Amino acid sequence: MFVSSTNYEEAYQSIVSQHRAASASSILIAVAPDVDALCAAAMLATLLAQDNITHRIMPIAGISALVNLKDYLAERAQLSTLVLINIGAHLDLPSEAWFGSFPESLHIHVIDSSRPYNLSSLFGAGPAERVVVWDDGTASKLDDVQSAWYSLEYEPLPDSDNSDSEGDEDDEGENDEDDDMGPPRKRQRLDDSSTTEDKPKRMTEDEYDEYVAKLERYYLSGTFHGQAASGVIYVLATKLERADNDLLWLTILGLTYQYLTNRIPRDIYDYWHQIYFNEVARLNVSTQNGSNAVPHPDDTSIRPSEELRFALFRHWNLYDSMYHSPYVASKLGIWKERGRKRLHGLLAKMGFSLAQCQQSYSHMDSDLKRELREKLEDIAPEYGLVELSYPSFVRSFGFKFQPLCAADVIDGVSALLEAAGGLRVDIEVEGGRNGGEWFGGGRQWQMKTEDNKENIPLQPDGQKANGQSSTQDAEKIEEEWWKHNFWVAFDALGRDTDMLQQSLKLSMSLQRAVVRQGSSLIEKAEIKRMRNFQLAMLKEGPDLPIFAHPGNLSRLAVWLVEATRDKIDPVAINRSKKKSLPLVLACLDERKGTYLVVGVLAAPDMGDVRKNQFGTAFLEAQNRSNARTKHTTFDTSVVEVDKEDLSAFLTKLQI
Repeated sequence: MFVSSTNYEEAYQSIVSQHRAASASSILIAVAPDVDALCAAAMLATLLAQDNITHRIMPIAGISALVNLKDYLAERAQLSTLVLINIGAHLDLPSEAWFGSFPESLHIHVIDSSRPYNLSSLFGAGPAERVVVWDDGTASKLDDVQSAWYSLEYEPLPDSDNSDSEGDEDDEGENDEDDDMGPPRKRQRLDDSSTTEDKPKRMTEDEYDEYVAKLERYYLSGTFHGQAASGVIYVLATKLERADNDLLWLTILGLTYQYLTNRIPRDIYDYWHQIYFNEVARLNVSTQNGSNAVPHPDDTSIRPSEELRFALFRHWNLYDSMYHSPYVASKLGIWKERGRKRLHGLLAKMGFSLAQCQQSYSHMDSDLKRELREKLEDIAPEYGLVELSYPSFVRSFGFKFQPLCAADVIDGVSALLEAAGGLRVDIEVEGGRNGGEWFGGGRQWQMKTEDNKENIPLQPDGQKANGQSSTQDAEKIEEEWWKHNFWVAFDALGRDTDMLQQSLKLSMSLQRAVVRQGSSLIEKAEIKRMRNFQLAMLKEGPDLPIFAHPGNLSRLAVWLVEATRDKIDPVAINRSKKKSLPLVLACLDERKGTYLVVGVLAAPDMGDVRKNQFGTAFLEAQNRSNARTKHTTFDTSVVEVDKEDLSAFLTKLQI
């Protein structure tokens, strides 16, 4: 069943009451590995703590980890509530394969932004009502689909004459007590009356085909995203009258994460931004532009701001920030010498010397920083840079460090999730470079941990560099590192502001790797056109271990789509529709002997988001090719394919 936003408070209170009637460890929150899920988990944990409700948070990397969790929970009858954050919307949770055989005392709450919903979880009756989907208004738009699902689930099918008559005799009177548990099942309807006239009209073959086609269109139309999970929790907080700046900031991060990762289109972002703008004005004394606010030691306020599409520009230098921006790359073509010269020309025309632009932004001439936005508005359109900014928010951290915009925090936390530990990443030393992109010094990223665990990456043979671990332990070590990274990122969102600040350097290094690898693919013409998609493969190079992680590979795929959007001849677009061809990006994982494959749709215009049909396409390709595949994340557009089966898999892939 589902609950709408008007009933979030009742759903939350049911969690609280079930916990108080059960044992002390009766609530488990399972969290997916993305920024929005982390924000939602932190918000829900805050609300539960305010009610003195003990709970446990568990990071879940993908489907296999969720299966392990299900097996683990099957042995623990004291659990009363399982909350799935950005997990489970696609799954038939009431089925026996998942939680259908669990005790009736277990209730599962699904707070997931991914769509489409599984209809059994959304509309199921009887035991299925233990699955509670927190809906953002999507269900109210599914009247036709709901009607078709009810008909196929509960009404007599066209070819069921004999089985129905037998069922009438065998099951008469057995289900009378269940009549109030939602829409009646087929046998209930047939047994409900002794007269033939009251029996439901059997659907025709045409009606059956129509209902099946409706459900197929619903499930096969592609994946998309609704309201952020953090946004759902913020609605709950406002209904509980507990909304504050900390919760508001987390939900702003969740929304911005969705926008920057192309999960929602610009118009949806603008809608929610306006709502949060009003909330910022309500909870903060001043709503001045973030760049004009005067800081003080205790200032933790949130202010609206107009953010430039330059990566971490307040914490980097202006040149590198622009150089590593996907938007600037798409307009100037920075992977070519001519594109870099155009970037130099833009800065020169603005009156910004290269020496100034390659200094840390905080050390730039203050007059240049004040003039930056005005100069860009005047001159950047000449270079095709007409959408250089978008509305967002900035939060102050007192005198700990300078204010951070939402995009900065998202970049840092995402970097911690993917590379805080388990990878060897070189980061730039401040003042260690003076000469732009190609010169300078740095050091290896090191993260101090309480258990003194060394940040030693896994080797292709499954061993650590010092040989301490065997090949059989490789996946276990990787899982340990991932969970460790999850908690580091979780803490960075909350109390560990020092780690949040350090994460910005790590994010810069990952963005350099993205641009370095993406530029190489484009310059060497390694993006090949297949029958109905474009294909790029990473088989070697120093950055290969970085892109063997789903988040980093997805970031590279999005960068390639953004960077090449405007680099196609308009005539060719009209003739072959090259511009709308989706991109498939595969990276070799030498340690596992597999390829990590990501599918990204190429929307023709910036800010346009389309439903992603790669989840279905990957399943069909696997069935046609019999390839050995594995979904390692909850993102259906990411799949792991055995190295030997990749060629056959790609041959059968259709999108």
